[in-house]
Amino acid sequence: MKENLPIIVIWIIIGLIIWYLLSRIYFWIKIRWQRKNAIERSKNVLIWQVNEKIAPILPWFPYNYKDLVFIGKWIDYLVFDWLSNWSLREIVFLEIKSGSSGLNRNETMIKKCIENGKIAYDILRIKN
Repeated sequence: MKENLPIIVIWIIIGLIIWYLLSRIYFWIKIRWQRKNAIERSKNVLIWQVNEKIAPILPWFPYNYKDLVFIGKWIDYLVFDWLSNWSLREIVFLEIKSGSSGLNRNETMIKKCIENGKIAYDILRIKN
């Protein structure tokens, strides 16, 4: 048994070295994939943010760019349709989406609130 002890220790050391090298390779591949994925998602977000800003100047856009107020969070634009012509027709909450993307939970709640007519106008006066 004592003559096999150095061989067992050597095999344990070899096993630990192999485990260490494989774990390093695994984490290197995983980190590389995560970085690539993060960069791709970041590019998509930047491209979409640019698209949201460019959409109002495209020829097919249904509203006059002068009637838009960019909000950007939960609602992209507040449209005061025909206000620039001194003839306000309607106020539109406009969300710009691409392809098959849908509304998130907050956007869906806002849409339902608007559809149910739960909208108010309020004035806040600040006293000196």
